[in-house]
Amino acid sequence: MLAVLHEAAAAIADALAATPDWGEAGTRAGQHHSDLATDAAAVAVLDAAGLGVLSEESGRRGEDRAVTVVLDPLDGSTNASRRLSWWATSLCALDAGGPTAALVVDLRHGTRYEALRGGGARRDGEAIAASGCTQLDRAIVGLNGVPAGHGGWAQYRALGACALDLCAVADGTLDGYLDATTDELGPWDYLGGALVATEAGATVADALGRDLVVLDHAARRIPVVGATPPLAAALGALHPDARRSPTGRS
Repeated sequence: MLAVLHEAAAAIADALAATPDWGEAGTRAGQHHSDLATDAAAVAVLDAAGLGVLSEESGRRGEDRAVTVVLDPLDGSTNASRRLSWWATSLCALDAGGPTAALVVDLRHGTRYEALRGGGARRDGEAIAASGCTQLDRAIVGLNGVPAGHGGWAQYRALGACALDLCAVADGTLDGYLDATTDELGPWDYLGGALVATEAGATVADALGRDLVVLDHAARRIPVVGATPPLAAALGALHPDARRSPTGRS
């Protein structure tokens, strides 16, 4: 499975290199020419391998297939269009048991994060682990969106590509991650990085306690990630919607 994901990532890199215009395509808000070119390249590889696909750019196909790959061919496409150095390809294969394999490739620097269910996480072939940070006031936190105020963390970064942000928690570059928006991120944004982070020992949850594993193109979630359960809980409690949830967070 990882070999197929790597093949798809290579096709994406080739398609991106051959795309002269990385600006907005005019097809829908936020969709770039680079998104369309890389999506077509990846879907061709995955379809030929007999895999279903759920892609941000082209929706779902092959629903009857045993394995579906959740695909964001270019996570952080706005960063890419402006040459800000934080964008990636994210692929996560799901079977009946949930996420089974993931590959996130930092397309600017070439760094590759991969994970297998129950098999740990690696960065460029080397095993990685989350930082072990337990205290919010000592944590360096990645943010998506704009929080209501300072959450009490030591420092924060808003980098602009969820898949890479979660991998940064996995390898200890960040201690945690908080999506400060409400239901703006699709499964393609977070599932690949979530498996990498989980296999690296981090705690991954939705701020409202919902299942993060969904194969609905319209579904949106609020991922919260901490190097440890106490840090994840502290970050999740900062999301205003968590206080209104009837069930609380998981």
